[in-house]
Amino acid sequence: MMKLNKKLLLLILFGAILSANGQEWNTNFEKAKIKATKNNRNIVLVFQGSDWCVPCIKLDKEIWSTEEFQNYAKDRFVMLRADFPRKKKNKLSEEQQNQNNHLAEHYNRNGFFPFVVVLDKNGKVLGETSYIRKSTPSEYIKLLESFKD
Repeated sequence: MMKLNKKLLLLILFGAILSANGQEWNTNFEKAKIKATKNNRNIVLVFQGSDWCVPCIKLDKEIWSTEEFQNYAKDRFVMLRADFPRKKKNKLSEEQQNQNNHLAEHYNRNGFFPFVVVLDKNGKVLGETSYIRKSTPSEYIKLLESFKD
């Protein structure tokens, strides 16, 4: 019984550490703009299909989820995710889906996935990119930084 409690405690602590160090993703555009204005940061808007788009999944694994990117981005960008899952179990709320559709109409009219748009704090487009094969987090950071106004 004691071993089970220790394992459970370790599992909970490990989960807490992972969530504390994870990328902070915003899903509300207006709140992201407020945060960007308050902290004088650009917004990185990511259009993805989290449960069907292979390049989106690779971008998340190779860039967004890395410790290097997360440590850099936490003090420099406001990260905003517009997800378009297809599987029924991952369906978004109607409100969230409508918001993501509105963002896509404005910033991703061609429907590319993944599609990364760097915006200033007011929502003005500074630059666009996508998944880049064999790109390192530091190379991707340089690219995103090159879009600064």
